[in-house]
Amino acid sequence: MRGFWAILFKEFTHLRRDRATLLFTLGVPLLQMTIFGFAIQVTIENIPMAVLDLDGRQDSRRLVDAMVNTETFAVVRWVDDREGLRRAITSGTAKAGLIIPPDYSERLLLGEQAEVQMLIDGSDSQVASTALNAASLLVTQIAIGRAKMFGEALQIAPSRTETGRPALPIELRPRMLYNPDLESAHFFVPGLIAIILQVVLVFLTSFSIVKELELGTLEQLFVTPVGRAGLLFGKLIPYTLLACAELLVILVVMRLVFDVPINGRLATLIGLSLLFIVTALGLGLLISTVSSTQLQAMQFAALIMLPSVLLSGFVFPRSEMPWPLWAVGFALPVTYFVEILRGVILRGAGMVDLVPHIAGLAICCVVIMGLSLVRFRKQVG
Repeated sequence: MRGFWAILFKEFTHLRRDRATLLFTLGVPLLQMTIFGFAIQVTIENIPMAVLDLDGRQDSRRLVDAMVNTETFAVVRWVDDREGLRRAITSGTAKAGLIIPPDYSERLLLGEQAEVQMLIDGSDSQVASTALNAASLLVTQIAIGRAKMFGEALQIAPSRTETGRPALPIELRPRMLYNPDLESAHFFVPGLIAIILQVVLVFLTSFSIVKELELGTLEQLFVTPVGRAGLLFGKLIPYTLLACAELLVILVVMRLVFDVPINGRLATLIGLSLLFIVTALGLGLLISTVSSTQLQAMQFAALIMLPSVLLSGFVFPRSEMPWPLWAVGFALPVTYFVEILRGVILRGAGMVDLVPHIAGLAICCVVIMGLSLVRFRKQVG
């Protein structure tokens, strides 16, 4: 035990001076507990719903109000035609679409069965199941209520089918879009592409530059006749090509192993993926500029990965998160890329449908690359 107290004092002094280690040791668990506690929600509420009300009378409004009052649905858009309804669902603005026919009120007054249709985005199996079950249960309850009222008052069947058989006054005919079998792989695998690309690119880029800083080879490159831009892009372009190859491999595995079809244009998917790849490379470069060792780079990368997985909508619906965490998600590039991937692969969305997500990803790319380049120039200056 000779020298024990000296070593003990030295280690405490080292920990006191190493603020980064103290931050990660004490702050990260607190951050993890906070994010896991608030972001993980098993109850799905306020599912975005678009409404095509072709009836526009009191009975149809009552049906919409009843769905909103369950707190399972939230009307985000009223549309005038089926094309508007399709665009709302394809773009991801709405996860469900309610269609009320023009003769809805008349059929109820005449004692005939009225039909309403619910279109559900099946790309998110968890949200789709909740929407289907909630809508079916609500319509059944409303129909039973009307049937009971008519039966007690008139002692006859409240409504009949087209063939004359007794039936409930209202019938819901749901239709599952994009993922009719509610396969969980169709929901998780496209989002997993974004997570995998970010993990690989951020770790590789940040580690590569920090490693050269530790070994002193980066300083040796500064004295050679190589410009800073040449040095920077010469290091990043190989990782860009590597990421493109990785993207193609992942897409092949997704199609052949998990049987997830690409419903949109492949050119759109690859082009927008390149935008995310550049953003992820910039994020890795930014981490390298604030890290002095590979351990610190790993810690910063891990710190970014945690909210990227939990707050991007990859696993848990962002609509169920408290507004501070929901707002943080907008600062994460992977949030927009997850929506782009699911939109193109599952819903066949085009560039017009994805404008908000493309704009968000482009803004993140400009900001991250700008900060990375400025800090990198100061580091090597």
